[in-house]
Amino acid sequence: MAFTAKDIQTLRQMTGAGMMDCKGALTESGGDVDKAVQILREKGLAAAAKKAGRIAAEGMVFAAVAENGAAGIIEVNSETDFVAKNEDFQAFVKALVNVVIEQNPADLEALGECKFPGSEYNVTETLREKVLVIGENLQIRRFARFDAPYNVSYVHMGGKIGVLAHLEVDESLKGSPDVHELGYDICMQAAAMRPQFLDRSQIDQKTLEEEKSVYLAQAKADGKPDNVAEKMVTGRLNKYFTDVCLLDQAFFKDEDLTVAKLIEKRAKELGGSIKLTAFYRFEKGEGLAKREDNFAEEVAGMVGK
Repeated sequence: MAFTAKDIQTLRQMTGAGMMDCKGALTESGGDVDKAVQILREKGLAAAAKKAGRIAAEGMVFAAVAENGAAGIIEVNSETDFVAKNEDFQAFVKALVNVVIEQNPADLEALGECKFPGSEYNVTETLREKVLVIGENLQIRRFARFDAPYNVSYVHMGGKIGVLAHLEVDESLKGSPDVHELGYDICMQAAAMRPQFLDRSQIDQKTLEEEKSVYLAQAKADGKPDNVAEKMVTGRLNKYFTDVCLLDQAFFKDEDLTVAKLIEKRAKELGGSIKLTAFYRFEKGEGLAKREDNFAEEVAGMVGK
């Protein structure tokens, strides 16, 4: 019985096995899909679904700017740091950033449906293939994108942290190495100092009220009268802003300058206008539960097989 490319795709969706494994199983089964499923199960190749439930909190973050000025950043998780150092995995992550930049998907579901570069398959199908080849659960966790014209990217420690900065720059300053250096410094600042917001206007009222109530309670617990407590709250809020707002942070190379003052100073020196309008900072595995292996149990399990 002959089989088609659609049969291969159906088998892949049913089993999570790789394309070539599915083709081989269909050849062996004479095109019978049910028999092909059984063949893949017997060979232990229908395993992607089993891997999908395993914790993936390692992996890699990558950010890049394309020649046309558009930029993308992505986090792809694996189960172990060992896989994150795998060249094939790293190439996959970098290719995904290009998909984000060039095809501009709206969300993770849309990204999964995008065509993977140099392949007839989409991102979801390619990811499933990588799970089987690499042997670990892999998950695309999040991504973001900035349109052209002016973006700067930074990747820290081979993919532990990635940052994108989006700037509005005068036409006369585009292509300036000094502006690029400024953007790079801003990205390094964000990587090191972990800002949560661009500026104070991005902090929602609920978060502000929660911070105020904590500081007020602390002041009153110290026995401060109301008028003194209010002043203490204002002072602590200002300190909070310098911690969580990128533009309010002290610049790591010169603490006499805030990032906002640094940008203002550079713009004046270069004779143009520069404005930081947005940024993204992704840290690998941030907020995810980490996998905890019992090495002795794992070895014992391997020996018993």
